[in-house]
Amino acid sequence: MAYTRKNVSALTASERRRFVNALLEIKRRGEYDEFVRLHIEYYTADGEQGLRAAHMTPSFLPWHRYFLLELERALRRVDDSVTVPYWDWTRDRSATSLPWTDDLLGGNGRPSDQQVMTGPFAYAGGRWTVREGVTDRPFLTRDLGRARAPIDLPTRSDLDGALSDGVYDVAPWDSTVSRGFRNKLEGWGAGRGSASWRLHNRVHRWVGGAMLGGASVNDPAFWLHHAFVDLQWTRWQQLHPGARYLPEQPPAPGDPQWGRVIARHQTMPPWDVTPASLEDVSGIYRYV
Repeated sequence: MAYTRKNVSALTASERRRFVNALLEIKRRGEYDEFVRLHIEYYTADGEQGLRAAHMTPSFLPWHRYFLLELERALRRVDDSVTVPYWDWTRDRSATSLPWTDDLLGGNGRPSDQQVMTGPFAYAGGRWTVREGVTDRPFLTRDLGRARAPIDLPTRSDLDGALSDGVYDVAPWDSTVSRGFRNKLEGWGAGRGSASWRLHNRVHRWVGGAMLGGASVNDPAFWLHHAFVDLQWTRWQQLHPGARYLPEQPPAPGDPQWGRVIARHQTMPPWDVTPASLEDVSGIYRYV
């Protein structure tokens, strides 16, 4: 029977507590840091050699869908009532709204060093030490809204613009494409600076701190953000019946994207799953 993922604003006090406690427990067991390491390992950009499985690529959405499922399975081994909630950043848009409350993710980082001082994931609480990533600081950091160079979260209109594109992705299947739902949602834009950060990418920038770069999983906000991104794939499918993941076939030898892009029926490392197998997850979970 399919379970449900809720809007974080709809969680009861008990559901919040159970979600947080399950996260803290898999962190204590060492499982959580494995997720951080995995995301760092598969953070391959356009300018690098080799397969792009997780970012700047069509498999951005199915890769993170399965990544979420793996995290959710770990949480449910601790407490089978827990599912990953989603943060609708088109509605909850301030640094003091959900999910930045003391009983959930905690608040912003302090101005001096961006260290999160409140909530269950504050370093001072002794249960959330950052061990993996590009920084040697052991504490979780955030810079909600980017105090020194403020930006806003994406709007519903911004999101609708991506959802209206009826093609999943287009060649050359990377961060440079201006057509296709995948990159419009992932958020790589032309130009430099804040104007080039859209939707998914802009939210990472808005949260700041640990949410920047491959080690972004160090902030539990990562999962609530990506659950909402995953929900958009489901909504896009509902808006465009019959539309499918692309490319259907891998780029041919000699194509610059040969060996760098995962086609619909190819497996995504490090798992033995294909994008096609993740297009319909209605038997596993649903969003409410």
